[in-house]
Amino acid sequence: MFKKFPAARRVLIYMVLSYVALVIVNNSTIEYENMWIIYTPMFIGVYVISRWIDSRLATQGKKTENEAQNAIDQKGFGD
Repeated sequence: MFKKFPAARRVLIYMVLSYVALVIVNNSTIEYENMWIIYTPMFIGVYVISRWIDSRLATQGKKTENEAQNAIDQKGFGD
C-alpha cells in the first residue's frame, strides 16, 4: 500500500516520530514558560529524520523491484 502512496508513508513516519518525541519531551523534567523553545527544534529534527527514513525506504523498495525485473529479464524464453 505504501509503495503506491508515498505521501501516506511519509505522514505515517512523521506521526510516529512526532508522537514519540512529544512523549519523551513531555515526560521529561523540562519545564519552560514557553515550551516552543523545545518544540520547534524537536519538530524540525523529526521532519529531517522522517525524510531521511522515507528516502531510505524508497530506495530500498526500488532496489528490490529492479532486482525482480532483472531476474525476469534474464530468464529468457523457455526457462
